[in-house]
Amino acid sequence: MRLRPSSFRGVAAAAVFLFAALASVVPAPARAVTIDMVTVGNAGNADDTGGSYIGRVDYSYQISKYDVTIGQYTAFLNAADPTGINPNAIYNSEMGTHTSISGISYDSTASDGSKYSAIGPSGTAYGQTAANRPITYVSWCDAARFANWMTNGQGGPGTTETGAYNLLTADPGVAPAKTPGAAFSIPTANEWYKAAYFSPNYGGPGLEGYYKYATQSDAGPGNIIGSGNNQVNYHAVVWSVTQQGGDVVPNQNYLTDVGAFTNSPSYYGTFDQSGNVDQWNDLDGAAGTVRGFRGGYWYSGLADFVSSSGSNSRDPFYEHDGLGFRLVSVPEIDPIHFGPALALVLGSLGLRAPGSSISGRSLNRSISTILMLLEIRR
Repeated sequence: MRLRPSSFRGVAAAAVFLFAALASVVPAPARAVTIDMVTVGNAGNADDTGGSYIGRVDYSYQISKYDVTIGQYTAFLNAADPTGINPNAIYNSEMGTHTSISGISYDSTASDGSKYSAIGPSGTAYGQTAANRPITYVSWCDAARFANWMTNGQGGPGTTETGAYNLLTADPGVAPAKTPGAAFSIPTANEWYKAAYFSPNYGGPGLEGYYKYATQSDAGPGNIIGSGNNQVNYHAVVWSVTQQGGDVVPNQNYLTDVGAFTNSPSYYGTFDQSGNVDQWNDLDGAAGTVRGFRGGYWYSGLADFVSSSGSNSRDPFYEHDGLGFRLVSVPEIDPIHFGPALALVLGSLGLRAPGSSISGRSLNRSISTILMLLEIRR
C-alpha cells in the first residue's frame, strides 16, 4: 500500500509512541553508580490525619530503596572532583576522621580520580562494610550536587551545578526549587513521608493509612541487626551495632549497612527510613532558606525520634554525623538512546520520507515485533 501524508503522520505518531515505550525499557549504559529504586504508586492518597497532615502525592514516582552510600558518594567525589581541590565543599574532612561514621578518606598524593577512598568501619565491624553504610556529613547542597551529577549522566567536573537544581543562579543561602523534568532529585516532604509510612492496606484490604514507623508497624521498634521484624538502627538502651549500653565509644562505628534490617521495609520496599541516618527532603519543593530532614538516626535515644512525628529543618549548608539523603526519580527516556532507538523504530517501519511505500504486512510485523519486545522486557 502507499500511505498518504495524513496516513504517514499517523504512522509516524505511532512510531514515536512505540519508541518512547521501547526507550523506557532500554537499559542505561553502565555507570559508576547504580541507584536501586522502588515505585511508589497509589496516586492521590489522603494526607496522614494522625498529626503530620502530609503524605498526599497525586502521581506515581520512584524513590531510592536505600540511602546513598559511602561507596556511591566516593564514586561521585572521584568523578566530580578528580584533582581533589574540592571547590564546592562536597567533601567534609569529618567523613574521614569522625570514627563513629567514617567514612571516606582523602589522599592528596593519589592519582587524579582516585584521591577519595571508602574506609572503615572502625572498631568491631559486626558485619558492616566500608562502602555499604550511608554517607553522612552531607549538606542539602551536597545532596543537590549529587542529584545534578546523577541527572547529568555521572560526568566529571562541571556536572554538579545545574541539572536537577540550578545552583549557579540561586540566591546566596537559598536552596532553589527543582528543575522541572529532572531525572533525579531530593524528595519533597510528601514524597519522602508517603514512601516511609503509607500503606493502601493499613487497616485491611483497601483501607489506606499510615504506620508510625517506616517498618510497617505502629509499635516501637527493636534494634537488632538481621531478619527480625520491626528493627531499626537507633539507641534503644543499647547501641544497635554493638548491642551494648553506655556512652559512645571512641573509634567505634555506629552506622549499619543500608538494608541490614532485612525484614523491616516500608510498604513500598524502602529501608532505613526510620533510623540509621536522617535524610534531607525538599519540604514543599519551593525555593527557600531552610530544608527539612526526617527519619531519626543511630544516636536517637527514643523510639519517637525515629517515628513519623519526628521532623527537623535547617539551612541548606547544615551537616551532621547522622544526616544523609536518598533520591527520587521521574522515569524519562534516556537521551543517550534517543537517536539510535528512534532510527531503529523508524527504520523498521520504513519511514524514510513522506510518500514512502510501506506494505501492510511489513507495518504489522514491525509493530508486532516491537510490542513483543516490550512485553518480554517488562
